[in-house]
Amino acid sequence: MSQETSQKKEQGSRYTIRAWRQAGKDKAGSLQTYTVEGIIPNMSFLEMLDVLNEKLVKEGKDAIAFDSDCREGICGMCSLVIDGVAHGPHSGCTTCAVRMRDFPAGSTITVEPFRAKAFPVIKDLVVDRTAFDQIIAAGGYVSINAGAAPDANSILVGKESADKAMDAAACIGCGACVAACPNASAALFTSAKITQLAMLPQGQPERKKRVVAMVEEMDRLGFGDCSNHGECEAVCPKEIGINHIAQMRRDYMMASLAP
Repeated sequence: MSQETSQKKEQGSRYTIRAWRQAGKDKAGSLQTYTVEGIIPNMSFLEMLDVLNEKLVKEGKDAIAFDSDCREGICGMCSLVIDGVAHGPHSGCTTCAVRMRDFPAGSTITVEPFRAKAFPVIKDLVVDRTAFDQIIAAGGYVSINAGAAPDANSILVGKESADKAMDAAACIGCGACVAACPNASAALFTSAKITQLAMLPQGQPERKKRVVAMVEEMDRLGFGDCSNHGECEAVCPKEIGINHIAQMRRDYMMASLAP
């Protein structure tokens, strides 16, 4: 590597960022263009936004609002649509795990919020995902009073059922499935939360009541219907499969037919 190339890498690269700016839920929004410099390849996408915000604040401008928390790919708060893809160019990872080396130096990157009727924009890139909490509140829990906690191995669970429950429980509720679906469906999220309990003995007493309540709440909140595009599975950071949606539909049909 030449000395000139080495110096350029140390100085970092320049990017053009087209970011969605919107003052509030009832305000009109638009894409605004900014330039950011000094970005090194190992920076995360959120660190790049931090650098851009520092620049904006120094210029006396409003920083770009965006969500983040753990920045370790665990919580799913870093919900952004990058160049038209929820969470960015890689599958199986959240936005905070995306590195700037994934974008050619000098390129233009478009950043938008998750777009869905049920996810209204709070400000800029931040959306209100309270609808997910409402779906959980409708029945995504076990309310049967079973007394004190039993011994770990006193309730036998088959390995296949345990594996299915754990696969479903991996959902972090980020909302990428909704953002990627052309119908803005929450079927993958809802089905994962239903399936994780439907596969366990503790979830059986309320199984029928749960699936009906959560599916109806999902519909009431304005999420679209699933039409098996599979986009939700493609962008899910935990790679949850649409087979959970099939499980939810079977459970819902059986619950609807029951007396």
